[in-house]
Amino acid sequence: MSDLKTQFEAAVANSKNLTERPDNSTLLKIYGLYKQATTGDNTDKKPGFSDMVGRAKWEAWDSFKGTASEAAMQQYVELIASLD
Repeated sequence: MSDLKTQFEAAVANSKNLTERPDNSTLLKIYGLYKQATTGDNTDKKPGFSDMVGRAKWEAWDSFKGTASEAAMQQYVELIASLD
């Protein structure tokens, strides 16, 4: 587990230095995986229609509901590696 956590932390650092900015759907997936890996299942109240950004982020995180923290970390590491 500690090896995966080290890889995850490195991927988080690498995500800030990508050569190209990912498209919005990829950014939302990165956000959702990060939140699932670090916080767990989304229990926050869904934002209203007027908060489009907050709502999109909430839905991205909620789409990973039930995914284990370790699995989310692994998916995050693989996603960042594929963008690098």
